Order: sequence, then structure tokens, then C-alpha cells
Amino acid sequence: MNRKVTYVNDVMGSAAQNEIKKLNDGEILLLDNLRLCAEENYEFSGSNAAKTIMVRRLSKLLDLCVLDSFPSAHRSHPSIVGFPYVLPACAGRLVEKEVKKLDEIMNVAKAPHVLVLGGKKVEDRLEAIRLLIENGRADHVLLTGLIGNVFLRAQGRIRSTLGIKREDEIVAKAHTLIGEFPDVFSTPVDVAIEQNGKRVELDIRELNKDDEIYDLGPKTIEHYGKIISEAGTVFISGPAGFFEKEDFGYGTKALLEAVAASMATTIVSGGHLSSALKKFGLVEKITHISTAGGALVRYLTATKLPMIKALEESAEKYKAKK
Repeated sequence: MNRKVTYVNDVMGSAAQNEIKKLNDGEILLLDNLRLCAEENYEFSGSNAAKTIMVRRLSKLLDLCVLDSFPSAHRSHPSIVGFPYVLPACAGRLVEKEVKKLDEIMNVAKAPHVLVLGGKKVEDRLEAIRLLIENGRADHVLLTGLIGNVFLRAQGRIRSTLGIKREDEIVAKAHTLIGEFPDVFSTPVDVAIEQNGKRVELDIRELNKDDEIYDLGPKTIEHYGKIISEAGTVFISGPAGFFEKEDFGYGTKALLEAVAASMATTIVSGGHLSSALKKFGLVEKITHISTAGGALVRYLTATKLPMIKALEESAEKYKAKK
């Protein structure tokens, strides 16, 4: 753009408001992190989000709201659903690109649909998994990372504490999913742990209660790779383990290589895997790469995302006012 960007160390206080008032056409002002506002860390309906202090203070200084953070599209935070409630709003280029590409892919997606889930975010994913299975978007669910450990606990195959909030409740939900869809889920049969600073691979049955799982083992990698190779559509989100730690990125790399080598339509989701694809030189072999994680998973369930709903309602409201 070749434009100067001015930064103000404020979000909605007098400093931010004064800088916004001084803006001329074509000038750009960057505010501080919205998450510094306590309100931005909670979910609201559009009407209630419009009543938050941030939206009330800033909306009167704005003419238009452009939403372009697709990774946040599944959140009903004030910045996402509040401003469109009181201002004309439109999607930014990234959101437009993501939605168009995902719709294009899902319209031609072929079975079997393979969902590969890893990473540390668990609770949001459980209901999304159910919806994907029920909507025919997940014929196989291959589990890795912390969410894999949750399902291993639910199967009674590991005993270790997972260190997540409401652990027993989440494990119980996973147990229910396994009971309802017993032929869909695959969990690790062997894993890698760290002993004396080194990678040690063990069968799941050999794990002690205090062992921390850092990666997939070779048998699991081979099994998952075979399922991926036979897929018509593959969606992968979240690393397979502690891939930032030396010697524990094998699972993540191997699964990404399997996805890249498959003849399937492939979607890679989330910032960690997007970075890993670049690191391993696999970017050009993937159908679509998105920095969104939870938002993309939720979009694939055919559930209306709060951001998309807010944009549609804003368009209807302000079209009627023309």
C-alpha cells in the first residue's frame, strides 16, 4: 500500500479516540490488542455486544466496519458481532477468499472424508466432530495431540492426568462419541515420550501414569498414513505432538507428507501447520491452506459462524436504510 501506519498504545480510551478523530482520508491508524479489553474475551449476542463500552465508544467515530479475521469468525466477541450491529459492515479480502475457496472445495469433496485432529484445543472440537460425522464430512477421525490423549483416556488406555479444565466432563463427552460412532475414531497405538532428554517410543500399553506423550509412534504414523492415502478428502488441523521440541516433530511431518502425497482434496488448517508446511517445503502440494483453526472446523460443519451471521444481518439492516 505504501502508506504510513500510525500506532497508538490504546484501544478505546481518550488517546485512541483522539487519534481516530484526527484521521484524514487515506490515513491508517493501528490500535492496541483488542484482547486487552476484558469485554473482548467474552461471547455476546449482537445486541448485547453493541452495548459494550468498546463498541459504544468507538462506533460513533466510525463509518464502516470491515471484518477480516477469519480465524476469529467462530467467536461472538464485541469486535466481531457488536460493530456490525450498529454499523454497515463488510467482509475483508481474507474472509472473502476463505469462504469462497472452502465453499468451492466442499461442493466437490469426495468420500471417504478423513479428519485428522491434533493440537491443544479440545472442548470446542468435540461438538464439531459430532456435527462433521453426522453431516457426512468425517468418515474417519484420526486423533493426535492432546485431543488424542483425551480419547485415549476415554477408552481407558491411558491413566495420566491431562491438565485441562473440566477434564472428567470432557473425557466423558469423548467416551459418548466413541460409543455412538465406534467405527469412526482411530487413536494412537504407540507414542513417543522423553526420557533423559531423548525420544523413546513405546506401545500405549507400556506407558506409566506419569509419562507425558510428546509425539506419535511409527506404527500409528504408518496406520494413519494408509488411511490418508485412501481418502477422497482430507482435513488436518493441529500438530501431532510437541513438534516445536527437537526429536518430536516426526509425527507432524509424516502426517503432512502423507497428506501432500495423497490424491485427495486437502485442507490444512491452523497457524502451526501452515508454518510446518513452509518448513517442510510442502505448500504447493496442498489444495487449500488456512491460518484458521477452530473457525474452519466449525465452518465445515455447515454451522453459521457468528461473523458470517453478523455480516449478513448488517447487510440486510443497512440495505433497508438506503
